[in-house]
Amino acid sequence: MLRKVLHSKIHMAAVTAARPDYVGSITIDRRLLRAVGLRASDAVEIANAANGERFETYVFLGDDGVIEVNGAAAKLVSPGDKLIIMHYALMHDAEYRTHRPRVAIVGEGNTLTETIRYEPWP
Repeated sequence: MLRKVLHSKIHMAAVTAARPDYVGSITIDRRLLRAVGLRASDAVEIANAANGERFETYVFLGDDGVIEVNGAAAKLVSPGDKLIIMHYALMHDAEYRTHRPRVAIVGEGNTLTETIRYEPWP
């Protein structure tokens, strides 16, 4: 059986732009993507810490410091809102036992301040 589990997370990235006129997606600083192993076109779930909105979209590669929410989802955020960006994967129990989700803790200017890993349930 496959289970949907957390693969990686970008924690508290600040929205730099909300562009409802742009083709849908979230554009994310490529350094943050690299830090957690996310790729362009990966599906992500977004939680907006400012207003509680949640939505799903896919990833575009962005320049340094960029966190842009595009398309219809741009109506759910405002520049400056803090986002939690979560990526999930389907895993068998054997994969889960060795998987350690990577989490990027984001600071001022959407810079990577720390990378941590979650331990799986025993």
